[in-house]
Amino acid sequence: MFGYVTVNRPELKVKELELYRSYYCGLCAELHKRYGRKGQLLLSYDCTFLLLLLTGTYEPQESEVMRRCIVHPAIVHRETSNRFTEYAADMNVLLAWLKAVDDWRDEKKQSAKLLAMLLRKDYLKIREKYPRQEKAVRENIQALHAEEKRHEALARKQAASKRQTAGETTSGMPDGAKVADILARIDETAGYTGRFLGELCVVSDDLWAEDLRGTGFYLGKFIYLIDAYDDMEEDRKTGNYNILLELQQAIPESFENYVKDILLDTAACCCRMFERLPIVKDVELIRNILYSGIWVRFHQIRSGEEKGKKAPAFCDNIYR
Repeated sequence: MFGYVTVNRPELKVKELELYRSYYCGLCAELHKRYGRKGQLLLSYDCTFLLLLLTGTYEPQESEVMRRCIVHPAIVHRETSNRFTEYAADMNVLLAWLKAVDDWRDEKKQSAKLLAMLLRKDYLKIREKYPRQEKAVRENIQALHAEEKRHEALARKQAASKRQTAGETTSGMPDGAKVADILARIDETAGYTGRFLGELCVVSDDLWAEDLRGTGFYLGKFIYLIDAYDDMEEDRKTGNYNILLELQQAIPESFENYVKDILLDTAACCCRMFERLPIVKDVELIRNILYSGIWVRFHQIRSGEEKGKKAPAFCDNIYR
């Protein structure tokens, strides 16, 4: 869905990269099996991580096959799958459908409308099979959409008020109460993504449910924040609401440090919840993602790379 939850390839051992590829390819094959070519086009690193997380927690029986695929026909590769591969594929499609509906409603993207139409029947089956997860994603995306629209309207009202009082002088110093309010709203809006991703990480009400939910919650918040950080320049040009633009306007001198500190705190909370899980299998691969991989795009942004440099969702670069 977002593409930020990926590996830091230079830090991986060869066997760890091969293992990651095998789960990624297994998920791709499952999407093709269940949803056809359109399902493969939705393949995401985020749901590959979900598969790795659940596999590490529960260590299910696995199957492996060696084959070629249409994307990499010259390479015979390994595909690893287990009972959570089907679940990750369904969650991949669920997220894609609800995101497409939201994009169509919000921005009237014709591509989003077409995707939503293509996935509707699949979505209805997933909703019936996983009502808790579907409800969590749908309600939190809708709540996030409503919150952003409310603040867009408020921002326009404040801008109009400033134009009317343009002749008045101000100290130019950041208002502590205003900054605190913005930080509270950042936490609130990021929490919507956190809540639905937390629910996707829980497959059963057992001993590990709360730790899985917590890992997903903080990871979801991190994804929202890094996505907002990534979108800042584009949103500045288009006028789309981005709460980090508010924070930057309030504290321009210390903005970058604030964002880094927020992201560090969120990632640390995620890792603390993760380390409570009984994961031994492939734990170093998952740690590579949570401790390093999720920061790859942040450092790319800091170095001035364009948003298009972000990892693609299909025909990816893991075989380069």
